[in-house]
Amino acid sequence: MITGQGVTKTFRQKGNMLAGRAVPALRGVDFAIPKGGAASFIGESGSGKTTLGRIIAGLESHDSGEITIDGTAMSSLRPKQRQPYFRRIQLIHQDPYSALNPTRTVHQTLDAPLSLRAGQTGRSRAWADGRARELLELVGLDPGYVLPRYPHQLSGGMRQRVVIARALTVDPEMLVADEAVSMIDVSLRLGILALLKDLRERLGVSVLFITHDVATARYIGDDGELYVIYRGQVVERGHVETIISGPVHPYTQSLLSAIPVLHGLERPGEEAVTPTGALDESRADAGCLFAGRCPFRTARCDTERPVLGHDGGTPQEHACLHPAARDVVAVPAGRS
Repeated sequence: MITGQGVTKTFRQKGNMLAGRAVPALRGVDFAIPKGGAASFIGESGSGKTTLGRIIAGLESHDSGEITIDGTAMSSLRPKQRQPYFRRIQLIHQDPYSALNPTRTVHQTLDAPLSLRAGQTGRSRAWADGRARELLELVGLDPGYVLPRYPHQLSGGMRQRVVIARALTVDPEMLVADEAVSMIDVSLRLGILALLKDLRERLGVSVLFITHDVATARYIGDDGELYVIYRGQVVERGHVETIISGPVHPYTQSLLSAIPVLHGLERPGEEAVTPTGALDESRADAGCLFAGRCPFRTARCDTERPVLGHDGGTPQEHACLHPAARDVVAVPAGRS
């Protein structure tokens, strides 16, 4: 179990007229990811979801709050003491083209961590070679073809499978997939998503999926929780199907309204929500963070910051002063 309580992170701008201005990336985020479970962080670019994923993977520090892994608070440990905990959490990068060293073959890429493990556990060199082949087969690749090749000799989908195999070399308990299919051909995306889902079922690893695509979040974690993040704040949280079938926060509704409709096969929701403007990080934070773009904004929204909760009797948690279920999701044509 990995949990977070009140996690915050602020960056300082550099290199322009606004240098030194504080930009909050996370504003007191809480989360819980059970062993073998699935969770998805969804939001537009700049929402803070990637920063949160990097913090969970131990690649980024946070300013305040607490990360707890299997009951141990990371703040109670020195940096070297945290390494064994974070090693169990592996990040699958968004870009398979830059995630692999172009000067190393796939065999060299997988051999480095496997040889280190072999030396630490007294295993033989043959074990490392055999394990590399096993992992490539596990992710759907032919070891004989892939091992001697360099990244530029592989397709994007094959590279991403190698990235996943590399993450599995340390037998992780969680995979953090950061937009893992966004830079792969559309025809290959389903295969990668199916692989991640299969690894979760076969190996029992937890999967944290970071995305801006509701459909992929639904596919990976149909039995897990969905966290909708806007400007570093979780604005809606609950079971994936609960939120997708009945969103109550206007931002979540706008994300679902933006999903393309298959004309002739589907009809759009009758109450589609469109934000009134673009993301503006310079807007004052006195009230609701979404107020400047919300079509249902009232004077109260400009002065009062809503907190995540079940106010209004909704099954999911939300951070909205005026929650309301709206018909925004497309349904098959002809369905009433």
